[in-house]
Amino acid sequence: MTATATRPSPPKPRTRRGGGGSRRNREMWVLMLPALVPVLLFSVGPLLYGVGLAFTDARATRNRDVSFTGLENVYELFGDADFWSSFKIGLIWSVSVTVLQFLAALGLALLLNQNLRFRGVARVLAVVPWAMPPVVIGLMWKLVYHPDAGILNSMLGTDVNWLADFSLALPAIIVVGVWTGMPQTTVVLLAGLQSVPKELYEAVEVDGAGRWRRFWNITLPQLRPVIVAITSLDFVWNINQFGLVYVLTAGGPGGQTRLPMLFAYEEAFRYRFFGYASMLGVAFAIVVLAVLGLYLWRQMKEAK
Repeated sequence: MTATATRPSPPKPRTRRGGGGSRRNREMWVLMLPALVPVLLFSVGPLLYGVGLAFTDARATRNRDVSFTGLENVYELFGDADFWSSFKIGLIWSVSVTVLQFLAALGLALLLNQNLRFRGVARVLAVVPWAMPPVVIGLMWKLVYHPDAGILNSMLGTDVNWLADFSLALPAIIVVGVWTGMPQTTVVLLAGLQSVPKELYEAVEVDGAGRWRRFWNITLPQLRPVIVAITSLDFVWNINQFGLVYVLTAGGPGGQTRLPMLFAYEEAFRYRFFGYASMLGVAFAIVVLAVLGLYLWRQMKEAK
């Protein structure tokens, strides 16, 4: 009986642990650099500089030393009645525009989701305000509200100066804000409506559910994540609004439409208080971050 010799198996190649992962990480950072460098230079850098400037007495004067003042600008901010007035106006503006935008956009999205004739043309026309620059929109609506040659007064047979009236100026610019921001909200809600499974509607139709019941029990629950996302973003966009309101009223009359960004702009470029204006920007940024944080917390809570 002869013993058969077995050939030894070739040794397995040794692999470096972590080598491929670190190489992929380096490649990832190299590919991200073209996008990261402009963000760091033009967004993060000025942001950090502005935060640092908020704790100084910087002013736009020649040959003046800038000194660190600590929390002095914070104390001045909390005791500034003009700041609280602009913050109140900003909240009224942001909440009103956001809510009215959502309601108008939801109605328009439900309409555009139907099998209408020329539906494609209607959808294109619905997003026209979105494609227009805020300055152009402001000039256009300023002509609409003109007390002498405005189309609104011509239709109503009045001679009201809408943008100079203390009680009408804020509602007038809220209407413009709703008209301006409604298209993007409509597009998002329309996309959400088209993603709702038709089987759900068919199931409740078998039970004899009417349109209101289908809307309340199916459409709204299915759109809830979309609604939370778009209303949060709309609020952030609206509270940071500047160009549109600046063209329409520049904060007048008598500060009745002076939004927070307009107030910070005046403190910086009209009165030359750069340090205090930077502190105003920091305060508004904290409000925006709080809203975004609440939205992200809600999203993470729903994802669990």
